[in-house]
Amino acid sequence: MLTTRRGILAGAASIGFATRIRAQERPIRIGVLTDMSGPYHDTGGPTVVACARQAIEDLELAARGIRVEVLAADHQNKADIGMSIARQWFDRDDVDAVLDVNNSSIALAINGLVTEKDKVQLCTGAASADLTGSGCSPNMVHWLNDTWCDAHATGNAVLRTGGDKWFFIVADYTFGHLIQQQTAQVVQAAGGKVMGSVAYPFPATTDFSSFLVQAQASGANVVAFCNAAGDLVNCVKQSHEFGLASSGTRLVGMVTYITDIHTLGAGAAEGLLLNEPFYWDLNERTRGFAARVKPKTPNNVPNGEHACAYGATVHYLKAVAQLGAARAKASGRDAVEAMKRMPTDDDCFGAGSVREDGRVLHPVYLFQVKTPAESKGPWDLYKKIGDVPAAQAFRPLQDGACAFIKA
Repeated sequence: MLTTRRGILAGAASIGFATRIRAQERPIRIGVLTDMSGPYHDTGGPTVVACARQAIEDLELAARGIRVEVLAADHQNKADIGMSIARQWFDRDDVDAVLDVNNSSIALAINGLVTEKDKVQLCTGAASADLTGSGCSPNMVHWLNDTWCDAHATGNAVLRTGGDKWFFIVADYTFGHLIQQQTAQVVQAAGGKVMGSVAYPFPATTDFSSFLVQAQASGANVVAFCNAAGDLVNCVKQSHEFGLASSGTRLVGMVTYITDIHTLGAGAAEGLLLNEPFYWDLNERTRGFAARVKPKTPNNVPNGEHACAYGATVHYLKAVAQLGAARAKASGRDAVEAMKRMPTDDDCFGAGSVREDGRVLHPVYLFQVKTPAESKGPWDLYKKIGDVPAAQAFRPLQDGACAFIKA
């Protein structure tokens, strides 16, 4: 852990942390806009706040004359509420950057707002690939793996194992539909078939029985859940009650986190294929990070979304250090441009970069859920079965149709 902290501080020093920052009157303020009470509470929620604060602690900012404050609010998965909070933060509360935003509809709306207000969106919770495509913003950095990545990484992995007849159960909002469409394209391009799909009201659905009956009757050998967190957990549990898993049908979580698998238990999730950009037990650096955060979140091990919140906060604050806090507060676009110029490096993802469209490039890993016999503890749940290098994990820049990218 000492080596890890030294590595972080050495990176900070290389951009002038020790010499360029002077004490400021107005603190840098980061607003964590997340799901504190709904289906994404565990995948985002309070653990995002803890990881943002861990980043500040690891960088030892107070000792270097930088004051950073973290605010948090619940968007309730409603775009009007999320936008109202963000506007108040920017207009009245001197917030400089919004972090997480684990709902794609809200994140896309906030992309327009941060462009208008010249603030920053550190998008670590929403998965829509439109965030760096048709809905892009020069004031946003997208850290979480997106729907294009999930569709290609998970879709191709399942296809290689013989899963060629797909049925989709879809959360009826931007994220759900986009990942369905992009995965269907991957399936059909590989010669597979889409046997059907059904969209359900989000976030008001807990009984998925009628949708599972449709999937069972479709003749599909893969049922793909285009949702996440609590909805995914309910879908998998109810699939077992209907005998889908025991019939040989492959159940696939298109966006799955270790927090979901822990809730399900290794027995219910055994053999599930998934991708995440982070696993707490991946290497020495990830284990060190998880150990530092654990006392703050004793009932939750960080997942990919939480790790993204940490990585984004570290990199944003390094950019603040490089620019100077006053300039970073004056222009969110300047802060994002600084983030793009600097290589990324943190304990969760190692070395990486921020592309011109705001897409953060990092490897993504393919995992299979261990059997109960293989698991040595409640969070010992993954075995790595493959790597998707950063250069292959995300949609090519020229295919994104981001309006501010020069041809």
